[in-house]
Formats: sequence, structure tokens, C-alpha cells
Amino acid sequence: MRVITGEARGRRLVTLEGDDVRPTTDMVKEGIFNIIQFDVPGATVLDLFAGSGQLGIEAISRGAKHCCFVDASKRSLDVVKENLNICGFEKRASTFLGDSVSYAELSRDVFDIAFLDPPYRKKLIDKVLPFVALKMSDSGVIVCETSAEEELPETAGEFSLAREYKYGKIKITTYRKKKLL
Repeated sequence: MRVITGEARGRRLVTLEGDDVRPTTDMVKEGIFNIIQFDVPGATVLDLFAGSGQLGIEAISRGAKHCCFVDASKRSLDVVKENLNICGFEKRASTFLGDSVSYAELSRDVFDIAFLDPPYRKKLIDKVLPFVALKMSDSGVIVCETSAEEELPETAGEFSLAREYKYGKIKITTYRKKKLL
């Protein structure tokens, strides 16, 4: 696993071992960043269910101002911190150990980009999406990674499903704020 482009291009990232871990493939990560490339520079980012932190780190590498990494696993956040150190991004990041749904519900931060990549088939996106939508800037984008067969809601607060992209067994779904006519 590596940073694809930007400031930390080519840096190898540490990943967690085990069956509970499912890192985003380079092909899917490249697809995500092709979709949101114009949203990234200067953005404040939320990497919920952070895992190794690769999505947030890729965003910082491509010019995001700051990323908040949230995960319920101390082991995961230790890997995120190690990867931030490898890339020299410690000062442009914050970490939060705890339940992602609780964080999304209680946080007072506002984000321009939110990455939601929870364990598949546990309906966690359905629980967290309404809270994340409340924390987004007006021009924000929410990016969800799920298994291809998972169905996501059409709306979340003032955000609506913008597009779905399939990469084999993986689906990327984006939400953007509804435009008033």
C-alpha cells in the first residue's frame, strides 16, 4: 500500500494484518481521487473508520489542509500515527479513538470531505451518514465505500446521492448537498 500522488508520492504505508482489515485497493483509491480531485486542495477531511488512514493521508498528500482520523481500534490508530509519521503529516492531522457513530453525532467540527469506509454488510453507513451530513460544509462531499451489493439511502439530511461507481465487488457512492433551483 502506497501514497499514489502528491507531496508523499510513492511512500509505502504500514497496514494492519488480519481478516478484519480490508485496505482500499490502489485502483479504487485512484478512482475516488479522480472523482473528488477538485474538492481536495485546502479541504478539511474526515476519515471515519480510518483503518490504516490511507484515504486521509492521500488527501493530505494531494493538498488537503487537515484530516481527522477516527477509529474504534487503538491498533488502527497506532498504524495511522505511524503512517502520518512516515509521510511527515503529523501537524496536519488529528486522531480520535472511539466509536465512529458517536464521534459523528457529537463532533462540532465541519468538514469539506468525509470518507466512510466501515466494515462491509453491518449497516454502519446507515447509522452514521445522517450525523456526518450535519457536519459537512455546503460544498462538501461524502464518499462511501461499500460492497457492490449494499444499498445506501438516497438522501442524508440536506445531502443526496450524487453518483455511484462500481469497481468489481466494491461500490463508491458520493453524496453532495442538494442544489436549490
